[in-house]
Amino acid sequence: MTENFSLLFICAFALTLVIRLWLKQRHIRHVAAHRAAVPAAFAGRISLASHEKAASYTIDRSRAAILAIVIDAALLLALTLGGGLNWLHTLWSARLDGITYGLAMIFSVMLISALIDLPLSFYNQFVIEARHGFNRMTPALFLSDLLKQTLLGVVIGAPVIAVVLWLMSAMGSAWWLWVWLFWSAFNLLLLFAYPTWIAPLFNKFTPLPEGEMKTRIEALLKRCGFRSNGLFVMDGSKRSSHGNAYFTGFGDNKRIVFFDTLLERLTPAEIEAVLAHELGHFRKHHVIQRIILMFAGSLLFLWLLGQLIDAPWFYAGLGVPAQSTALALILFFLAVPVFLFPLTPLSSRLSRKHEFEADAYAAEHASGTDLASALVKLYDDNAATLTPDPLHSLFHDSHPSAAQRIGRLQLQETRA
Repeated sequence: MTENFSLLFICAFALTLVIRLWLKQRHIRHVAAHRAAVPAAFAGRISLASHEKAASYTIDRSRAAILAIVIDAALLLALTLGGGLNWLHTLWSARLDGITYGLAMIFSVMLISALIDLPLSFYNQFVIEARHGFNRMTPALFLSDLLKQTLLGVVIGAPVIAVVLWLMSAMGSAWWLWVWLFWSAFNLLLLFAYPTWIAPLFNKFTPLPEGEMKTRIEALLKRCGFRSNGLFVMDGSKRSSHGNAYFTGFGDNKRIVFFDTLLERLTPAEIEAVLAHELGHFRKHHVIQRIILMFAGSLLFLWLLGQLIDAPWFYAGLGVPAQSTALALILFFLAVPVFLFPLTPLSSRLSRKHEFEADAYAAEHASGTDLASALVKLYDDNAATLTPDPLHSLFHDSHPSAAQRIGRLQLQETRA
């Protein structure tokens, strides 16, 4: 059984790696082949220079992604069949036991992964983003963010992981159900707490000033029956020139946040349309649907781990002859993405469906023309390619292509 599972893992690993690399190469070739001409649907609205910049930016990011894929694959093999986890187990089991051993194992893997990812993150931020005019982050701010994220990970993550490990060892064969209940409650608490206590550690949030924009937004919220805990502007410009808007929070602690870069670029009518799109996600219950799917998926995965945790072939098949709750968690969450990647088009398709529905809602409650105009500006400003490879998009894109979104908006305006 051990050898069979090892072979199955190797086959799934190789298939996933080949598909991911092939998709990135396809995407690069497709974008490069279409960089010389602006798509007809955007002629007169996107300049050739902007289109070429988007192509170069997309190709640079895709090449960096290829390197990241190869590094992640090498790390996965090194930790599993290469004996890395077994070495860490030998190191920590001789010094610690119980929950402290489990914490040491899990944080060791997280630290190794973070250290390996750090140079590429630095390259993406200070080479690729800077090369294309998006980076506004300083090395000092980069390190400050890294330090805050690390401290938050320890302060929040250590107690959560400790509780999970305790539940796994103390709750018998039904431990997976208790862990799921705890994990679900923790995630809901995090959704509620994030806007008030965590986000302000990284960004400054100021109330949206009085004026035409705020008046339009408040009228839109009233029409849509949406109550929030405030309208805020975030200083996104201190890190990047990319613009965005989003909802954050849960229950009565919901906030609407606009990047300052977004407010600088769009008109009040266009911002109203963008917000109407975000409200569409709320009114169409997309957020609740995603939370339910996330909880259902975590329940399924924890149940599956419950069936594997006492199986010696599961550990040995992934290069670790020893057994423990911490090793089970680590091995499971390292191996599962390898087997699930071919199914990612299913989740991407659902996300794109939600985006179309939110666009339609925005066209009904604001202006489809203004939303289309805002989308063109955002694609232009963010150097998002207008010509993605369709197969790459099938796997990786949570949003439909610009041409698809704007085409549907125009059709809806014509019918209206």
